[in-house]
Amino acid sequence: MGKTKNASLDSVVTDFILLGLSHPSNLRTLLFLVFFTIYILTQLGNLLILLTVWADPKLHARPMYILLGVLSFLDMWLSSVIVPLIILNFTPASKAIPFGGCVAQLYFFHFLGSTQCFLYTLMAYDRYLAICQPLRYPVLMNGRLCTILVAGAWVAGSIHGSIQATLTFRLPYCGPNQVDYFICDIPAVLRLACADTTVNELVTFVDIGVVAASCFMLILLSYANIVHAILKIRTADGRRRAFSTCGSHLTVVTVYYVPCIFIYLRAGSKSPLDGAVAVFYTVVTPLLNPLIYTLRNQEVKSALKRITAGLRAASENK
Repeated sequence: MGKTKNASLDSVVTDFILLGLSHPSNLRTLLFLVFFTIYILTQLGNLLILLTVWADPKLHARPMYILLGVLSFLDMWLSSVIVPLIILNFTPASKAIPFGGCVAQLYFFHFLGSTQCFLYTLMAYDRYLAICQPLRYPVLMNGRLCTILVAGAWVAGSIHGSIQATLTFRLPYCGPNQVDYFICDIPAVLRLACADTTVNELVTFVDIGVVAASCFMLILLSYANIVHAILKIRTADGRRRAFSTCGSHLTVVTVYYVPCIFIYLRAGSKSPLDGAVAVFYTVVTPLLNPLIYTLRNQEVKSALKRITAGLRAASENK
């Protein structure tokens, strides 16, 4: 950790080569098809959620579904930043990425990822207010406040991405240029720096690991209060609906946060597990979000049925 590499500063890196995920050569075609299918399903699934929330008046007027729509939008872009490069790794095409492209990818990855982190916290807060403060919920969480909070999450995410990209690429990179990862991310890129990285690793630990862990703890605290409130609901149907709504969110949050904390609280680690673990929150989570929120959310399923019935009726009237 924090090592300084002795290398000639005359040779400046102009591009990086992403080594990608380690895989047996005989599985290259299969992995290409798997990740390509995941990408297409992720885009279609999240687009379906986004259009459903936008098209159904009962959904887009409620903060919970405004947040869900924003989450789907984020998932589509986050997946587009990551998965195409993973797919490219399974083809004969060049694995090189320009220096500026690497900077842009790291910025957008952390911008979108941290915005998603803050959004999950807002979703937990929204559920806490809805279940623990039902009478005051319309006042405490209205459409205007929801919009302000979402805008704040985007701004905070952009600031976070800018800080991480600036600190990472202010360091000199003079060779080698092979990034032992599937994207330009902080731990993998810092290993190539020709300067001391102690400050960067400390900032990564605090700004990513601790922030992510803190958000996760706030979410768990919210859900501890939610579970306590749900257990007081007298009707079995009421308890079931409340657990169903919150269970879907908590499932996604766990799949996202646990791998993220695992990687960034160990910024100096060179474990071969890091790549496999990162796939969960960069590739799998955006795919799972629409599945979990549609299959486990009765209101979304009802909205899909209403939209489908409306489209069918419109086609029959033509």
